[in-house]
Amino acid sequence: MTKTTSTAPVLSARELNRATLDRQLLLRRATMAATDAVEHLVGLQAQNVKPPYYALAARLEGFAPEELSAAMESREVVRIVTMRSTIHTHTADDCLTLRPLVQAARERELYGFRHGLAGVDLDRLTAISRELVETEPRTMKQLREALLVEWPDADPLALAIAARCRLPLVQVTPRGLWGRSGQVALTTAEHWLGRPTEPAPAPDATVLRYLAAFGPASVKDMQAWAGLTRLREVFERLRPQLVTFRDEHGVELFDLPDAPRPDADTPAPPRLLPEFDNLLLSHSDRSRVVAADYKGRSWQGNQAYCTLLVDGFLEGIWRLEESPDEAVITIEPFGTLSKRQREEVAEEATRMLSVLSTASSYDIRFGTVVRG
Repeated sequence: MTKTTSTAPVLSARELNRATLDRQLLLRRATMAATDAVEHLVGLQAQNVKPPYYALAARLEGFAPEELSAAMESREVVRIVTMRSTIHTHTADDCLTLRPLVQAARERELYGFRHGLAGVDLDRLTAISRELVETEPRTMKQLREALLVEWPDADPLALAIAARCRLPLVQVTPRGLWGRSGQVALTTAEHWLGRPTEPAPAPDATVLRYLAAFGPASVKDMQAWAGLTRLREVFERLRPQLVTFRDEHGVELFDLPDAPRPDADTPAPPRLLPEFDNLLLSHSDRSRVVAADYKGRSWQGNQAYCTLLVDGFLEGIWRLEESPDEAVITIEPFGTLSKRQREEVAEEATRMLSVLSTASSYDIRFGTVVRG
């Protein structure tokens, strides 16, 4: 991380925590439409179907899962691979601009599959794949099988990955719909949305949006979020319209002049977040949310767990189990919670169940989340 010897004010970890929580709509629930929240947050991590719904339930007042589903069905939001080569839920407009912004990174991703793509004409693969998925949405298996006809000696997985990296492929509904999700089938963003993608934009506007949703932040923080490199010159270009701070280690942080930076003692209510929530993945230095002792505790191997925030920081994991008659949230705190904290966590869990479940009864349990 770049350190600075300037006299810029120092922000403590708690001050950074409160500023980021405020911008992530986690200090208090916001009264805004789901699509507006998705836009403000510059997308939601969506490797699985439920996380975007959990993320919005923790952030929005009056949110109902059907609201996000309706936006997907009307094609106002889509599921597509963008930042960090992971699936995100984006507004249609962001889909058509952010994907071109990170396209170079998706092209570089193919280097890891170069041996499996020996002899493959990538331009031809792109054209064939586009025709296939725009004729009808295809699963990755169907895409692999069709491309193997053209290149029988290539690695099947590499062929499908090449199509995904070369083309802006969105997951068509019913994939992603609340309670009705199906298998992943893909078509191009242009075909699904009925309009062309935009030329790759200069990253300046995205840097400003990142700071509005995740700041104050360092250059490396932004690069970790976007999966891009060499953004230092962009921050330098924007420096005259930004303010700067330092963290407790002397790392230079950039921010928007009028962005909220609440006091360190601002109350932060408990929140139940999905696995891989934006809050936990969008900084190179995650100490503003994750204490050193709890680093790596929210996942095991390839299994990630839904996470619990207490006083603004990672404090445990949770799991939801449902039947038609009962919905149970089991919470595993990493440390000891006070009686008041347990009551507040239970209240928040009950509220989440009222949004996310149609079961006739609820139960909140403190114990051990079984780890796979």
